Amino acid sequence: MSIIEKLKNKTAVLGVIGLGYVGLPLAVEKAKAGYITIGFDVQKDKVDKVNKGVNYIGDVISDDLAQLVQNGFLKATLDFSEVARADAVCIAVPTPLDEYQQPDLSYVKSSAESIVPFMHKDMLIVLESTTYPGTTEELLKPILEKSGLKCGIDFYLAFSPERVDPGNLIYKTKNTPKVVGGVTKECTNIASIMYEIILDASVHKVSSPAIAEMEKILENTYRNINIGLINELAILCNKMNINIWEVIDAAKSKPYGFQAFYPGPGLGGHCIPLDPYYLSWKAREYGFHTSMIESSMMINDRMPEYCAERSTKILNRSKKAVNGSIVLVLGVAYKQDIDDFRESPAIEVINELEKLGAIVDYFDPYIGEYIEHGKKKQGLKSLTRDVLSKADLVIITTAHTNIDYDFVQSNSRMIFDTKNAMKKVLKRDNIELL
Repeated sequence: MSIIEKLKNKTAVLGVIGLGYVGLPLAVEKAKAGYITIGFDVQKDKVDKVNKGVNYIGDVISDDLAQLVQNGFLKATLDFSEVARADAVCIAVPTPLDEYQQPDLSYVKSSAESIVPFMHKDMLIVLESTTYPGTTEELLKPILEKSGLKCGIDFYLAFSPERVDPGNLIYKTKNTPKVVGGVTKECTNIASIMYEIILDASVHKVSSPAIAEMEKILENTYRNINIGLINELAILCNKMNINIWEVIDAAKSKPYGFQAFYPGPGLGGHCIPLDPYYLSWKAREYGFHTSMIESSMMINDRMPEYCAERSTKILNRSKKAVNGSIVLVLGVAYKQDIDDFRESPAIEVINELEKLGAIVDYFDPYIGEYIEHGKKKQGLKSLTRDVLSKADLVIITTAHTNIDYDFVQSNSRMIFDTKNAMKKVLKRDNIELL
């Protein structure tokens, strides 16, 4: 029976390598679609939790996970030999930057090498990890062909970028449109069939993996550049004593030709801060300098330091030195109402202030502690009147919606709101906006 027949009659066994923010929701959707699904990970803790039906990803419904595991549709394993059972495998592992801001594809490479001994004919492999254009064909394909199988003849290979937006209340893995680019037309077709069955969303086919890889980079570079523009304007508006937030509200009253982007303490998450670096790195191979992209990256990367500088000026106006001042940071998640602190600019703001000698505490209703570069920082357990009143400065770095901002305003000496989270607070004599 061909892989297309197995996909259509749901006898195919599907695999997902990497059970993080992308992989676990994808594995859950595959299992919910009626496929036996195997999740692979190198972290025993994640594997054990999945097999116990214990959820650790915000976008996954805990009851769904528990039911799927109980019914035998989903299991997790450390044993990559079980790849031999799978008809289709998606790779959804991290693609971070190394210390030189260059793409680190070691997780993709090791995943591919782990499955090579267990590949078989008529197998589909899809890379979902965000990366630079060319990765699928230049890195992944040669590794997989070490199995002795030929791509497009014996097995099928495609790239389909993940589009996970943690905390999005409307678009989840299930209903977000998919882009698919295979090494051959048949590769594209087979991967598309799989996603069309699993998802309640359209599948957009492109002519090659490189197109799909570049498409994902475009999505996030577009946002990076526009956020860089608005961050630069926020710095200028502060010098001109103009409220950038009111400027944006006025501009977005135009029904066409303008999309609102907002300033903040920097960029967070796995994609937007990192993706432009992938492209800039790859562009150098062609002797091309991505000047506009790199300019926006420089602006966004500097925002945590700028916010720390603004904080010192706010303290100075009250005759307080930053050295020895008590600063309370509200929110270390990289976006509102989630528990994800990957690449969070709030953590960089904390680091910058601590370098200047400030005594920094934080409160985040979703994150009780975080570990950065091996160092653990414990958050406050509650946001009390005493905690707020003792702080020389409160900095809002994440606009969580479950915080009582009127309570914050009435009990704080000074507030630096970098996210306009307090826009509905009427009394504003102690609030300064980014």
